[in-house]
Amino acid sequence: MHHSIRNKLALVPLALVLISPAARGAEADALPPAVRNANAQLLSQFFAQGAGASPAVLEYRRKFAEYQAARAAFDAEAGAYWSQISEKRKTRNAKRRSGQQITLDDYVLEHPPLYTGPKKPVNPEPEETPDRPPKKPIPVVADLLRAAQEHYQFTPQRPSSELEFKRAYARYALASGLTREQAVRVYSFETGGTGSYDVQAGIEHGGKRAISTAMGYNQLLTTNSVELLAEQGHEFIRALSEKVARSSGPARQALEHKLAVLKKMVAHAKSVPDTWSEHEKIGNTTQGWAMHAMVLDIDIGPMLQTHKLLTSVLFARAKGFTRPLSAAELEMMNLTGDGTGLDMVTMPQAMREQVPTSNFFQRGGYERNPVAIRHNTVAKLLAVTDERMDFNSSKAGARELAGAF
Repeated sequence: MHHSIRNKLALVPLALVLISPAARGAEADALPPAVRNANAQLLSQFFAQGAGASPAVLEYRRKFAEYQAARAAFDAEAGAYWSQISEKRKTRNAKRRSGQQITLDDYVLEHPPLYTGPKKPVNPEPEETPDRPPKKPIPVVADLLRAAQEHYQFTPQRPSSELEFKRAYARYALASGLTREQAVRVYSFETGGTGSYDVQAGIEHGGKRAISTAMGYNQLLTTNSVELLAEQGHEFIRALSEKVARSSGPARQALEHKLAVLKKMVAHAKSVPDTWSEHEKIGNTTQGWAMHAMVLDIDIGPMLQTHKLLTSVLFARAKGFTRPLSAAELEMMNLTGDGTGLDMVTMPQAMREQVPTSNFFQRGGYERNPVAIRHNTVAKLLAVTDERMDFNSSKAGARELAGAF
């Protein structure tokens, strides 16, 4: 039996703001602490500031009190919901570690509350704007190339054409165990079916400003590049060493320099504990930008793009998932992380139809994700992912990549 979380939390009407807490007696103690505190603070402000205020200001304060009370009630309700999401996730992880079967009871089957109360009103009086530290700039291709030259005296070898990069990616991906369907459909989803090897999030389809460091066919972040160099660097070094051995003359000299740079990058990436947070720290430095520049290189870039997906395939296989991942399933692992993605992938279809997508998100990430909110079960999210892949696979870039395979 799945009990409603929402039934346990009372919504707070405006009357609570306008009636003294003392007059409510014991009823006030029954409210969630966040709501009680908000009400007490708002009552104090409302009556203390009322004298001499204009009608517009009084109306604003009334609406603001109403808004604050509604938000406090919502936050109490949402907090309880997301706490249960967290506890259920811990239970599933523990059951997996001990080899126990996961059932519907291990998920929250209600959808999360969404705020539907009044909007925050606009203050008619001038307000002080708090000083905010300037946003850190997001590096673009020019910054990555500059960093690579500064830290490693190296310039990535760019392909002579987009098709050359696609062919290099297709060769390496197939040899490594990715299928044409996986590679082409994930590319279609990530880039809209038209992205180039150096496409960056925000600077595509007419965009003018980078919104993240995500770059290339599978949209690697700087942290992804650092992590892959740390975890798969030995494979990159092996593959590039073989190419050096087959080359001669000036081409060999250039490859030997690239190999020396690659070894330095791998050593630096391995110099910290193998955790996302430590790799992120490097990724946020100019040395991390220099490592990320390798996504642009005709030899290393295809390997980075391949292993961004291949690590998920190998993770699923290591966990006993033997059938090939569909492209949509692989994309779920690519988007949410291997552990969370596998949770969705291993779920029987009947459960996918019932389990809300909120089970696989943190609260902040879910509330900022309109796709997960709109397509709010695992089955719906996978279906819309497939639909987007179907649509974008017919575009020129996707057709060219499919031909490269």
